Amino acid sequence: MWFSMLKSALLVAWLSIVLPVTAAEPMLVSNSLNTCQEDSMFTASLFKVVYTPNNNTAFLNIVATSSVEGSVVFDIAISAYGYTIISTTIDPCEVGLAGLCPMTAGKIPLKFNLPVGAEAASQIPGIAYTFPDLDATVRVFLNMTDTGRSVACVEADISNGKTVDLLAVKWVLAIIAGLILCSSAIINGLGHSNAAAHIASGALSLFGFFQAQAMLGLTAIHLPPVVQSWTQDFQWSMGIINVDFMQDIFTWYQRATGGTPSTIFDSLTTVSVQVEKRALEAFPDAAVSLYRRSAALLPRAVGAIAKRANTMTGSGSFIVFGIQRVAFRAGIETTNLFMTGLVFFCLLVVFTIGAVAAFKGLCELAVKQKWMKGDTFLEFRNGWLTVLKGILFRLTLIGYPQMAILCLWEFTQVDSPAEVVLAVFFIVGMTVTLGWASSKVIRIARRSVAMHRNPAYILFSDPQALNKWGFLYIQFRASAYYFIIPVLGYTLIKTMFIAFAQGNSTAQAVGFLIIEAAALIGASVLRPWMDKSTNSFNIAICAVNFINAIFLLIFSDVFNQPPLVNGVIGLILFFLNAIFATILLIMVIVSTTLVFYRKNPDGRYQFMADDRASFMKSQSQLTGTTELDALAATARGDKAGYKHGLDLDDDNESISSASMRRRTDTSTLSIPTGAANAAYGRNNHADAPRSPVDPSVPLFPAAGSQRAPSPYNGSSAGFRAPNGPPPEYRAQNNASPWQRGAGYDH
Repeated sequence: MWFSMLKSALLVAWLSIVLPVTAAEPMLVSNSLNTCQEDSMFTASLFKVVYTPNNNTAFLNIVATSSVEGSVVFDIAISAYGYTIISTTIDPCEVGLAGLCPMTAGKIPLKFNLPVGAEAASQIPGIAYTFPDLDATVRVFLNMTDTGRSVACVEADISNGKTVDLLAVKWVLAIIAGLILCSSAIINGLGHSNAAAHIASGALSLFGFFQAQAMLGLTAIHLPPVVQSWTQDFQWSMGIINVDFMQDIFTWYQRATGGTPSTIFDSLTTVSVQVEKRALEAFPDAAVSLYRRSAALLPRAVGAIAKRANTMTGSGSFIVFGIQRVAFRAGIETTNLFMTGLVFFCLLVVFTIGAVAAFKGLCELAVKQKWMKGDTFLEFRNGWLTVLKGILFRLTLIGYPQMAILCLWEFTQVDSPAEVVLAVFFIVGMTVTLGWASSKVIRIARRSVAMHRNPAYILFSDPQALNKWGFLYIQFRASAYYFIIPVLGYTLIKTMFIAFAQGNSTAQAVGFLIIEAAALIGASVLRPWMDKSTNSFNIAICAVNFINAIFLLIFSDVFNQPPLVNGVIGLILFFLNAIFATILLIMVIVSTTLVFYRKNPDGRYQFMADDRASFMKSQSQLTGTTELDALAATARGDKAGYKHGLDLDDDNESISSASMRRRTDTSTLSIPTGAANAAYGRNNHADAPRSPVDPSVPLFPAAGSQRAPSPYNGSSAGFRAPNGPPPEYRAQNNASPWQRGAGYDH
């Protein structure tokens, strides 16, 4: 059932992306008219055109401002993906366009139906009505009949209503990602830590790829329509989700805290919105001069709104790009975008806390009613607060790219003073939290190396440390415990380019190329993940991200390539990422599903070369505790698996762990003088560092009880009882898994 549900969800997602949606009626639509010539004497603040081939009629609703007087002819060029497919000339007097023959100066409201001849309709290929996110443009030059001089140039983008930006795709992708993350938690709770680590690593990498796709759409680089729609499918991973009643609350909150919300959606009936498809640099120099001059002539109040919200052109229409473009396509006012992402992140945290607490209660009820065995989810039930802390840290790591972009961008928008305060609180709090957690992991690993010559010993032997800090290092091999620092740095720098370089698409493109190249080289050379398959999985993601960065550089028009190149590259980017995302989904779904069908899920994965399996507490490797262990734990009042004295993160001493000091403090070990002298006489190793932990006793037994280290069993090769067996015999016959790979079997 589990596999069938995931397979059906994947099939729906793929078919929704690849197959165009069948509309009730084929049509071609344009919703904005852009100027493409300096001193253009014809502009439009409202432009809506719908052509339906079934009745060969075009409906026009235009509010234009004209300074042209006299007879003109329209020189029309229609292009698709940068390639001109139709070029013709129309005389408005011959086709009977009222109000345009001859043209008069002033404001021209036009609302009428225009019949289209069969000959003109036959020139439009059938694929134009079915291919999703059509990249077609109509450019019209207005030339004076008597002199032939061009007095105006306007351009309209054409769409057919088909798109890959589908709500079903977003829901399916979100559900799959959520199910996989929950599966890793359940498997870990059942004691299969090795399998859970692999599933969690794959799920986090997949979610990171989704966020990388969303970041492409958040750049200010002009993107072809199919790329805009494709990246819009992943904006839910950045918390950009439109809920109508929440938008009303955010607008009220902004007004109540001294802000001025934008009202771009309220003015759509009278003003057009241009979704930027080509950068200003791609326009003729005349168009750039026109835009800059019109922006400079805006009133101060309008200029302030344009700085914080959307840019208004000289013709009275709005133009959106980058983060504003994503907000507009999602149906969210630009000034509400920050609060939208912030609230959804907070809701995710609250719902997760509630779900974990509810699961804890259900487990206890099931055990009490004997619906479930008493040892099922035992580790979770005894230390669920520590597990919850680890889950919240993991959510902080997952939500960090989202909150970093929105908080940093809010500093440039200043929607309201209260929102700026929230942005400061969240970006500083999350950055400090993740930075401090990373430093904690590094300190623990270095202490483990100093004591046991193996960073995996303490990192994976203490369930408290593993459940709380494991999200930062469990996906990496033990010797690469530090790699979370480069990952956080990569994320922060990338988000800064997105948030602060919205006004310079070239800087964003070059920055992305350098960042992704560094990430690919670092991942390929260091290969820091836990095993070969996980390294290949993540290196492939880095490679695709690097290719996408190259495509962004091409879209920024730094090479002055013809528009046809951008159209073709846009299609390549869409198909490449769609196929790659499908492969990743299949791999993660199959890997997760197979785990549930295996009696021993850990057996599906080979043990790590860093010997973490020797230290991790897993039901597949450890049996139940002895009666003596249980009796000792009961006498001390310890809970199984968790004793506060061994928490590597003492909340009262966050910087210096008391438990680590106790483990290194040899003054608490009472070794008989005779035994010590005898050992010293046989082999003088007084100057060598020695671990105070007794390797013959599990550091963390299956029931979580702890034994005092025996003073008669040494932790080095030269320290053993006079009549005890040799180290070779002990290494071969001792069944304790905590010793294997820890350096005590040599």
